[in-house]
Amino acid sequence: MSLDFDSLKKIPTSYASCSLGSPSNPPPLLPRLDAISSAGFAAIELSFPDILSYGATLLGHDPSPKDYDELTKVAAAIKSECDKRNLGIMMLQPFSNFEGWKDGALNADGVEGRSDAFERARGWIRIMKAAGTDMLQVGSSDTPLEKLDLSRVVPDLQQLSDMLKEHGFKVAYENWCWSTHAPDWKDVWRIVKDVDRDNIGLCLDTFQTAGGEWADPTTESGLREDVSKIELIERFQQSLDDLKFTVPKEKIYLLQISDAYMVPEPLSKEPDESGLHPKGRWSHDFRPLPYNGGYLPVVDVATAVLRTGFRGWFSYEVFDGGPDGKGRDVDLVEYAKAAKNVHMRLLSECAGKKFPLTHDHGTRVTDRT
Repeated sequence: MSLDFDSLKKIPTSYASCSLGSPSNPPPLLPRLDAISSAGFAAIELSFPDILSYGATLLGHDPSPKDYDELTKVAAAIKSECDKRNLGIMMLQPFSNFEGWKDGALNADGVEGRSDAFERARGWIRIMKAAGTDMLQVGSSDTPLEKLDLSRVVPDLQQLSDMLKEHGFKVAYENWCWSTHAPDWKDVWRIVKDVDRDNIGLCLDTFQTAGGEWADPTTESGLREDVSKIELIERFQQSLDDLKFTVPKEKIYLLQISDAYMVPEPLSKEPDESGLHPKGRWSHDFRPLPYNGGYLPVVDVATAVLRTGFRGWFSYEVFDGGPDGKGRDVDLVEYAKAAKNVHMRLLSECAGKKFPLTHDHGTRVTDRT
């Protein structure tokens, strides 16, 4: 049975503030907000790096990521700029490497990871209040397993959920496909069920789902090669069937949308000098809008999520460094408009409507010349 397109057209749309322009050299924040607003998006995901970069402009110096007195002033200023453009702030992101730290284990900054995680949580709650948002995205940790005590993952997220609930806030827990302990949607769904709080749900993502279970940037084919292609397809379809029949719609807080380029050369399977795994590197620079040269089964993932009955936020989070990952020079307004056209085409295809390959319906992005 096909999905009702009329019901899909009412889905609210958001665009991640960090997702417009070159991932490695993003343009100033306010022109990005202008472009997102002019394209007709209702809200943004506010990225913490954008708070830092706009803070440097606003304050005249680089704010410390731990100076929450300054960061709340910056967040309030960003909220004011969003209000001028009729943009809500749907979520603050990305809150990373939070859950499961062993006592005494040091994070990448050489600080005790556990105490730092909860200090950051308290500070980010202050930022949320200043920004006027009620949702915090938490990505499943990619902290090395030897520094984690997995028995603490659920209690840590319970404590975070309780901290947020005091302010009427909620946690959107996302599987990052390079996570060391919860790379798949089933992993984070199991954790969310065990946390058992009414203010924690899922942040699902077409890239994280397909990029984790179906694709692999370290292989020649761009697909997982640990099983046959037939078995890979069958397993992935079963995973999507499981998603649509087991996850209640009210426990999905948003769906993030992006595709992925096949990398020009397979990435090394080893972490880079910063410790980032290959799928994390892939995520950083090779995530275009759908219908723009990627190869992931985005429509299949989005359709499965919609078949749960979910009709909440579709949020476009792309990191488009071009097919070579080295960056692109694009017009921000045109890119944002293309994203809105992508949204309508994606919903149409989820509802079973097909588009001729000769007509891009305004979804294609071109570089400036």
